[in-house]
Amino acid sequence: MPVTVLLVDDEPLVRAGLRAVLEAQPDIEVVGEAADGAAVIPLVRQLRPDVVAMDVRMPLMDGIEATRALLRTVAEPPKILVVTTFENDEYVYEALRAGADGFLLKRARPAEIVHAVRLVAEGESLLFPASVRQLAADYGDGGGSPAARAAMERAALTDREAEVLRLMARGMSNAEIAARLVVGTETVKSHVSSVLAKLGARDRTQAVIAAYESGFVAPG
Repeated sequence: MPVTVLLVDDEPLVRAGLRAVLEAQPDIEVVGEAADGAAVIPLVRQLRPDVVAMDVRMPLMDGIEATRALLRTVAEPPKILVVTTFENDEYVYEALRAGADGFLLKRARPAEIVHAVRLVAEGESLLFPASVRQLAADYGDGGGSPAARAAMERAALTDREAEVLRLMARGMSNAEIAARLVVGTETVKSHVSSVLAKLGARDRTQAVIAAYESGFVAPG
């Protein structure tokens, strides 16, 4: 089955460019478009896309609020890929904190766009880990959030789960973590699932953001 994508951007040329790049791939299908975040929820309910590629800055409802609304109101929401002009942008970090799974630069090459959609859909790796780390360093609380620290303490991760979370923050895939720890991939998947459940994170991006916000992992 192809990865299905909903495009959300107030610029028609951006949507047309993304559609052309994605639909050239046999395993990706663009199922719909919208010009503002306010249209995302009804379209997601109607089309059930695997991934929403959404501009972070839009006139009526931006990508941050649309992400919050989508995760708050839709059962089994799609993966959310924020599309942005600027990489080092506080809006991008706020979108990640709100629940977005990754971000994509509008100037990205076609191969990078396709890779980002596939990677976010699979959910087994962190998209652009170095950039997420830099965003956390620039705009995060630097481990100064009492709520985030308390949540990490309540999670009571085992030593192995803590090790897996640190490797996740470095951007390692399940296969790479398995090779590093000399265990099976299924064992790593089990540890990752346990980390997500204990942290109340819907995916590894949110778990890594929680690790940065709590000071469990230093973003610098």
